[in-house]
Parts: sequence; structure tokens; C-alpha cells
Amino acid sequence: MTDHPRIPLAGVIGHPVAHSRSPALHGFWLKRYGIKGHYIPMDISQGDLPDALKMLPKLGFVGINVTIPHKEAVLALADIVTDRAALIGAANTLIFRKDGKIHADNTDGAGFIANLRQNAPHWVPSVGSAAVLGAGGAARAVVAALIEVGVPEIRIANRTRARAEAFRADFGAKVTVWDWTQAGRMLDGAATVVNTTALGMTGKPDLGISLEAVERGTLATDIVYTPLKTQFLIEAEEAGATIVDGLGMLLHQAAPGFERWFGQRPEVDEATRKAVLGL
Repeated sequence: MTDHPRIPLAGVIGHPVAHSRSPALHGFWLKRYGIKGHYIPMDISQGDLPDALKMLPKLGFVGINVTIPHKEAVLALADIVTDRAALIGAANTLIFRKDGKIHADNTDGAGFIANLRQNAPHWVPSVGSAAVLGAGGAARAVVAALIEVGVPEIRIANRTRARAEAFRADFGAKVTVWDWTQAGRMLDGAATVVNTTALGMTGKPDLGISLEAVERGTLATDIVYTPLKTQFLIEAEEAGATIVDGLGMLLHQAAPGFERWFGQRPEVDEATRKAVLGL
């Protein structure tokens, strides 16, 4: 018998999950704050997901991050779902409560906004429209966050127009839908331009959209962070835009979960970025 308290465990589940930088991030924070805890990557198949969520709390896990392909599926398995996770239709953060219930939240949108506020402090959301490229799960989190901070109009273009149309149904009249073939024109007059697609990521084709319409002073950001400076950001900067890379979104979306699991609000700073980049 021992009186020692259980060491809190957290982690990230996905399939695959070996590429995740979350273990490096949370491991850095655990060491920085001297917390006795561990953060573990776990490759869990879709078929094993229900059983895994039942077992992890019994093994000492206080919560987990969720990545592809489980972000949508965990909502149906959670006991409590926050309003923003329900609106987005996905969760990236689970908290295993002491009463045995699973609490699901989505911090991607909050992380996206925190990244912009930290790295483009002069950005004013209400000053003009935002143009969003892509209509996947990440785009839903971004659009919900942009509306929440006061962006007056959200323009969306997606290669499959029907997915973009669903945004108008879910998020209301502030959303206008553009054909993918007109995505370059959609950027005209936009104060904020966001690439939420995987195009431009290492190993993927470039975005392939003309940025000639991007105006000087526009804020351009890419949620991709491998590479840190995508071709989209390079061309936007050449057009005179202020650019923000996607790594900060990863860092900031992780902070709320870490605080809930380990009881310490972590600081997102240059040392954190370097740790995640392996510098």
C-alpha cells in the first residue's frame, strides 16, 4: 500500500499521431513549471475509440487532446459538450472529470485569435471582411472565432461549394459563399485573409490562388506550420500584407487544456516556440 497521489497523465489521440508536436509542447511546459505529470502520444484506431475513452481515466489520465480523425466522433462519446464545440461540430480537448464524466471542448478558435493578437497586435477584427479559404473542421473553428470577435463579414471559398454553403446555414447572414474559381477575387478588399486548407503544407501542392487582390496592410495567416512560412505567406508578404504563421495557433490552443489538466496556465513565448521547433 502507498499513500502517494497518482501522477496526472494527459496525451493526444489520433490515427496516425506520430507527427504531432503536442508531446514536445506539453513536455516543455511540464518541465518548465516543475510539474510531476506526463503527456503521451497514443495512436488509437476509430474502432477502438469508445473503449479507449472508457479506459484512459482508469489509467490515471486527466484529459487528452484529440486530432484527426477523432475530433467529430468524440462529441457523441462525451457527457458534456461546450456550446462552441457543438457549433463547430468537433472537439480537440477532453477533460476527464472526477465525477466520471467526459467534458468536450474546442479551443482551436481561441488559439487562432490568441495567435493573431500576440503576433499582430494592431489587428482590429471589426475593420473589415475576412476571406477564409477552405471549409473543413479547422475553418469552422476559425469562422466561429472571427464572428465572436466582431468581424462583420466572412467570405468563404472551398473546392466543394456545398461544404461552404453549409457554413451559411450554420453561422448565418454574415457568411457569403464564393466559388473556388473566384477565390482570388474574393480577397479584394478583405482586411483579414486566412488559409485553413492543407494546401501549402510540406508534401502537399501549393494553394495555387492569385494573391494580386491582397491589399497592403491586410492581415494574412495560414494555419499550416510545416513549413512555418508557406508559399501563401511569402506571396502575401510580397503584396504588403502583415503575415502570421500557424505555429502560434497550435501553441495557444493547447494552453487551456494544460491548465485544466495540470493546474498551471502556461506562457506562450519564444522559448515555447523554439522547444516545439526543436531549436
